[in-house]
Amino acid sequence: MKARWKTAVGVLLTAVMLFPVYWMINVSLTRDQDMRKSPPDLLPLHGTLTGYRTVLHEQLPYLGTSLVIGLGTVVLTVALSAPAGYALAKLRPRGGGVLSFVLLAAQMIPGIIMAMGFYAIYLQLGLLQSVPGLIVADSTLAVPFAVLIFTAFMSGIPGELLQAAQVDGARTLRTFWSVVLPMSRNAVVTVSLFAFLWSWSDFVFASTLDGGGAHEPITLGIYHYIGNNNQQWNAIMATAVVASLPAAVILVLAQRYVAAGVAAGAVKD
Repeated sequence: MKARWKTAVGVLLTAVMLFPVYWMINVSLTRDQDMRKSPPDLLPLHGTLTGYRTVLHEQLPYLGTSLVIGLGTVVLTVALSAPAGYALAKLRPRGGGVLSFVLLAAQMIPGIIMAMGFYAIYLQLGLLQSVPGLIVADSTLAVPFAVLIFTAFMSGIPGELLQAAQVDGARTLRTFWSVVLPMSRNAVVTVSLFAFLWSWSDFVFASTLDGGGAHEPITLGIYHYIGNNNQQWNAIMATAVVASLPAAVILVLAQRYVAAGVAAGAVKD
């Protein structure tokens, strides 16, 4: 009986938290003439796909740009943080403890402060309103977290495996590439997922560094669409649904790897 009560409470709380998502989908399927009904329809009784047709016609360029930025951020983040995590975990460089503290402190810097710093730098380098500029900026949010994840995970790799690779003639780079990185699959997936989600949902960097550019991400696409079409709520919500799908699908597919990656280093043998 007690277990059923806990289950019921859990289902109720889950329904409350997911209700905004349901309402977003409901509004995206609602006709314009039914939008201001009182009380509103809890189900799209006369559903329409007009909003989704509008999304496919007007928002695909923004979605494509966000996909390029997200994948670029993932590649750059993994390329920088995986070797750094390996060095901190296994090579024990001088000042490694200080560097770990700096990485932890870097995550506390407000995004708008970093955005203004990037704006001044990009203005001199000519990288404003560019996709590479956004990739680099978004990576600065992901790299500190990614290094800490890789460090925790790689610390749990047995030293005997690395010693065996060295006995077989593998040097540091070969050991990292052939032994450590394949064993760190869960950490790679975890880091890639968080890097993609951060870049996909970024608005501060996008609006500061890429506002008005030729290639804007979906967050700016939604922002402009709300400002220009504040009466077409079905199209606005359809845009939000479509923008949420890639992140939701990736999260569902990668959840078991994420759970293992985040828990890495929590328990030592």
